Amino acid sequence: MWPAGARRRAGLALAALAAALALEALAAWRRRRRRPPPVREVLFFPSRLTCTEALLAEAAAPGTCLCPLPRGDCALSRLLRRLLSARRSLELCLFAFSSPQLGRAVQLLHRRGVRVRVVTDAQYMALNGSQIGLLRRAGIPVRHDQETGFMHHKFAIVDKKMLITGSLNWTTQAIQNNRENVLIVEDEEYVKPFLAEFERIWEEYNPINYTFFSKENK
Repeated sequence: MWPAGARRRAGLALAALAAALALEALAAWRRRRRRPPPVREVLFFPSRLTCTEALLAEAAAPGTCLCPLPRGDCALSRLLRRLLSARRSLELCLFAFSSPQLGRAVQLLHRRGVRVRVVTDAQYMALNGSQIGLLRRAGIPVRHDQETGFMHHKFAIVDKKMLITGSLNWTTQAIQNNRENVLIVEDEEYVKPFLAEFERIWEEYNPINYTFFSKENK
């Protein structure tokens, strides 16, 4: 039998431990409640025309945009918001990229310090209106294929946790005129293989691997 003082001290210690465990459980419950649900979103195009200046201006003051386009939400503005949510990294693997709004969003992220990498198709990167040259001049690394087949992927990965993919080429034509779809998900099961595919292509398209003469001419 323990002395009364020892029993009292043991009881106080157990009570303190139980209180600490209860506080930790409460804190964990609150953290779970604060955590937003994973993104699950589907966008359909063509997107109606709306002003996106408030999203893209780095220091926009309310009411300063003189754009005649109507305000409001649309498929393009929702896609821009998902892109602009990037805080650490953005991987882009795109067949064609000529949308000035999406190009501005990518450059804005680069200026914020987000690590941006772009993989694209060699035959489409130099077309009139392509954003690829602007991205390169801004200091964003770009790699392209050197094959006869198209690099036809159309996906982006935000912060290595959110996948954006679908039929949409990032062009004004596709955004404003085509029947297209974009799926946006936060799900490691889907993000992981797309990220692995990007890294595989990124290494395959490393310029040190390029060949500039056919084997017959060597």
